[in-house]
Amino acid sequence: MAKEKINPMLKMVLEMGPIVLFFIGYMKLKDSSFLIAGTEYQGFIVITAAFIPLMILSSAILWKLTGHLSKMQIMTLVLVIVMGGLSVWLNDPKFIKMKPTLLYVLFGGVLGFGLLRGQSYLKLVMEEVLPMKEEGWMILTKRLCGFFLGLAVLNELIWRTQDESTWVYFKTFGLTAAVFVFFISQSGLFQKYGEESEETPGAAE
Repeated sequence: MAKEKINPMLKMVLEMGPIVLFFIGYMKLKDSSFLIAGTEYQGFIVITAAFIPLMILSSAILWKLTGHLSKMQIMTLVLVIVMGGLSVWLNDPKFIKMKPTLLYVLFGGVLGFGLLRGQSYLKLVMEEVLPMKEEGWMILTKRLCGFFLGLAVLNELIWRTQDESTWVYFKTFGLTAAVFVFFISQSGLFQKYGEESEETPGAAE
């Protein structure tokens, strides 16, 4: 299926909507417990169970509208299904809390593997939207690799040492803000290594 463009606002709603709904649901049900089929489930587990089909639905709609899901979106969906499913099945919240760790280790590992081969895998997926010289891509890839691995370590520290509410705030707002700040902080790199348009043939020297 050919890739189609959709309204950026609709795209953001489809990508961020499930996360926002998870946060709202958690804030309403965090102190509640539910007896289901003879087993008691805390609000966090119930919200996680609802989050999985929401992610599947939003991803399916996004794919239907655009004909495309990025590798990052696919990996995120798979980990939500697997780790969220384990949390619900085993009635243990630690698995969904480990999801960001695994995701960022995976991203960082893939980028690191490419760097060992002297390649920027980041360039392969972002070159169309961010044209840069090869040297710029290698620098950005090294920085992003370290950034992802740092986020993985930070997520482990937060969920293992802080209470559940702190982790939910961190997951909903902290990680999103961290990614935003990272790319804003790379503006100097983008300016230095950004590809300039070629001069028209025959132009005066």
